[in-house]
Formats: sequence, C-alpha cells, structure tokens
Amino acid sequence: MSDTMTAVAAPTVSLTPAALQQVRFLVGKQGKPALALRIGVKGGGCSGLSYVMRLEEAGTEKDFVLEQEGQTILIDRKSAQFIDGLQVDYSVKNLLEGGWRYSNPNAERSCGCGTSFTPK
Repeated sequence: MSDTMTAVAAPTVSLTPAALQQVRFLVGKQGKPALALRIGVKGGGCSGLSYVMRLEEAGTEKDFVLEQEGQTILIDRKSAQFIDGLQVDYSVKNLLEGGWRYSNPNAERSCGCGTSFTPK
C-alpha cells in the first residue's frame, strides 16, 4: 500500500432474521446455493445515495467479504464507509409498506421510501 492510500476497515453489516430468510428464498429461486449478496450504494435517488443489493456468483479481490449464518455478503470498498453499521430488514407488512428496510447510522437523513439517504 502506498503512503497516500489509507486502509479502510471492514464494515459491519447485518441482516435481520426476516432479511436473511428473504435472501435465502431469493438464492433458492436461482438454484445456485453459493450465490453471495452484494450490498452497496450508488449515487442517485431522492437523498444523494441509493442502496444497491443484488445476488452475485463471486466477488472481487477488492471486496470485503462478510458471512452471516452461512450467507456470504460482499461489500465494495467505496460503499463500505457509507454502510458501516447498516442493518437490513425485510418486511411483508403490506404491499405499500413492505420490502427492504435499511437502518444506517451513517445517514444524515433518508427519503420517504427509505431506499436513499444523505450521508453524514
């Protein structure tokens, strides 16, 4: 590592039991039990950054690799600083209020739908 680069600590990200169950369901639908869940952020959305989640077969050498109850979670280094401490939940409350929910200690504010945020 060069003198100008700083090391980024591995982020802490967790899935609630409901979120973990939903990820396992989605992985099962794909028929590939080794799929990993990628969690990250991208520019855009109502508040500046939007959460991104997708299933992938493999990460890269630059990814942080976490594991929760047998589920692999991949996080790219750019996203790590914005989602450290993130808790992901999944709700089936109803059609309008159900879906993925994010609790992020790095969010200054979130949009009404909860899928984007302004970082602190």
